[in-house]
Amino acid sequence: MYAVGIRDLKAHLSTYIGYASHGEEIVVTDRGREVALLVPITPERRAVMKLVAEGTASWHGGKPVGLSDVRIAGEPLAETVIAERR
Repeated sequence: MYAVGIRDLKAHLSTYIGYASHGEEIVVTDRGREVALLVPITPERRAVMKLVAEGTASWHGGKPVGLSDVRIAGEPLAETVIAERR
């Protein structure tokens, strides 16, 4: 993880974007105070964007639409958690 001030981030944006694209998190600071977090794109987001590009799903932010045919095997997570607590 890297911490970088706003001025340095602006001056070397390509470098920090490169770090993020290789899996690093970048904490952005303003006068020593953390104000933002630059993170890599998650595999889940890549999967959703692939579905959008294929036309299988549509997304305008928020919860994706068009995934009604997706089924997850097994019991619901809530039931699993309750069973584990017992």
